[in-house]
Amino acid sequence: MAGNRGADLLCQTLKTAGIRRIFTLSGNHIMPVFDAALDAGIELVHVRHEAACVHMADAYARLTGAPAVALVTGGPGHANAVGALYTAQMAEAPVVLLSGHAPNDQIGLGAFQEMRQAEMAAPVAKASWTSAGADALGTDIARALGIARAGRPGPVHLSLPTDALDATTEVAVNIDAAHAAPAVLPDQTAATIMSWLAGGARPLVLTGPEAMQRAGNAARRALADAAGVPVVGMESPRGTADPSLGAFAQMLALADRVLLVGKRVDFTLRFGKALSAACEVMQIDTESLEHTRARRAFGERLRLSTGADALPALAALTRHATRAASGWRAEVDAAIAYRPPEWDVARAGTPERLHPVEACRPLQALLDTHPDAVLVSDGGEFGQWAQACLSAPSRVINGVAGAIGAGLPFALAARLARPGAPVVALMGDGTFGFHAMEIDTAMRYRLPFVAVVGNDARWNAEYQIQLRAYGPQRLVGCELAPSRYDRLAAALGGHGELVTAAGELAGAARRALASGLPAVLNVMIDGAPAPQVTRAGP
Repeated sequence: MAGNRGADLLCQTLKTAGIRRIFTLSGNHIMPVFDAALDAGIELVHVRHEAACVHMADAYARLTGAPAVALVTGGPGHANAVGALYTAQMAEAPVVLLSGHAPNDQIGLGAFQEMRQAEMAAPVAKASWTSAGADALGTDIARALGIARAGRPGPVHLSLPTDALDATTEVAVNIDAAHAAPAVLPDQTAATIMSWLAGGARPLVLTGPEAMQRAGNAARRALADAAGVPVVGMESPRGTADPSLGAFAQMLALADRVLLVGKRVDFTLRFGKALSAACEVMQIDTESLEHTRARRAFGERLRLSTGADALPALAALTRHATRAASGWRAEVDAAIAYRPPEWDVARAGTPERLHPVEACRPLQALLDTHPDAVLVSDGGEFGQWAQACLSAPSRVINGVAGAIGAGLPFALAARLARPGAPVVALMGDGTFGFHAMEIDTAMRYRLPFVAVVGNDARWNAEYQIQLRAYGPQRLVGCELAPSRYDRLAAALGGHGELVTAAGELAGAARRALASGLPAVLNVMIDGAPAPQVTRAGP
C-alpha cells in the first residue's frame, strides 16, 4: 500500500473486509473513490437519488446479514441520504454511509458545499464522524464496519474530506477493527432464563428486527422447537397490530412470562402495556437504554435484565432449552395464522377495481416457486394488506421507522442479494412515486423484479385518518391521479401492464416474471383501510 492515495487505502480496506459492491451516486467530492474502486475491483451500483443508495444498502445488509456500504457526495448529496438512515436504524441494518466532504484544510473558510455533516447524521446513526486525513481512512472504515455490525446492528456515517482522499499515505491495510467480538450470554444465565420460561403456563419470547431475516429466522425456529415456546419476531410500525401477525395481540395479552431478546420496550409494545399487568418479564439486550426502559415499564415484574447480542443469545437459550409440555405454542401459532374468513370472499365495491385481498393473494404462487424468494412490502394501507396476505422465505418491509418510499430500491437490492430468486414488491401508488426512476437503474444493471402498485389514487393512510377523525366533509390534500405507472415502466424499457379485474392478475404476474425485465403491474384497487385482525374468543 506504500505511496497510495487515501482513496486507494479506503477501497483496499473495504475489499479486504469483504465489501464487493457499493451503492452510490456520483458527485465532485467522491470521484477519487470511484477511481480507486476500479483498481480494487469493487462494483459501483450507480443509482438516481442519494436516498436510494442508503435504502439499497439497507435491504442488502438485511438480506445478506453483512454490512453494506452507500457512497454519496458531500453537502446536498449527504443531506439527501441522511433521512434514509432512519429506516436502516430502526430496522437494525448494518449500513455504512460514506459521504464526500469539503477538504479539512478549508473547514470554516466557506468551502464548496461545506456542511456539518457528522452532526447532521448523528441522530440516526450509531456513530458519525469525519476522517482526519489520509492516514486515518483505513482505520476509520474498518472501525465503521465494526460498529455497524456490533451489538444491535445499525447505520454508521463517515465523512471523507477530499484532501484526505487525494493525499498520499504510507499506511497499510488493517481490518482488525472491522471484526467486533459478539457479546455472548453465559451458559448459567441461559439455563436460568430457560428454566424460568418453562415454569410459565403461557410463556412467550419476543425478538426485534435483527432476528427477522435468514439467520434470525432460523435461530427463532430452533429455539421454538427446542423449548416448545412461541418465539415471535416484531418489525412492524403497527406493533402488536401488525396484520402479518394475525390475532397475536390477543395472545400476547394472555402471556404470563415474556422474554425480550433484543426487543425494544417502545411504542410497538405500547411501552409495556401490551403485556398484562400480571405478566413477568426477563430481558436480554445490548443497550443500557433498553434496560432502563424495561425497568421503568415493568418495575418489580422485571425479573432479570442482562446484556448479550440477540443472535448468540438465541443460540445459547436453545442449547439450554427446557421443554414446555403444553398446547400454548400451537394456540399462538394458530392465532398468528388466523385471517378473517370474510377475506376469502372480499370483492371491490367499485367497477374495474380489485379489493386489496384480490390484488395480493394470487401473488403467493410466485413466491412459492423458489426457496429464496423475496417479498418487499412498502406503503401505508396497501402495504399492510400485502403483509397480511403474503409470506416468503425473506421479507423486506419499511420496518419500525414507518417511513415509506423505499420499495423500489429494496427490490433492486433484493435482486442483487438473491440473484436466482423471484423478487415481488408490493407498494402503494404514493410510495411508488418516491423512487420511480430507479427503474432506470434496474434496466442499466439488468435487475428484473415484479412490482405490484396498488393504485387507489390517493394517500390512503392519511385519507383514512381524515375520514375517522374529521369526517367525510373534511377530506383534503390526499388525492392522487389514477396514473398509468405501467406505462412509465414501459417507457424506461421495462415491462408494464394495467390490471382492472381480479381474474387478470395471476396471468399478468406470470408474464411479468417471464419478461426478465423490471416489471410494474398497475393494479387498480379500492381504497380500503388497513386490515385489523381480531377473532372471537381468546
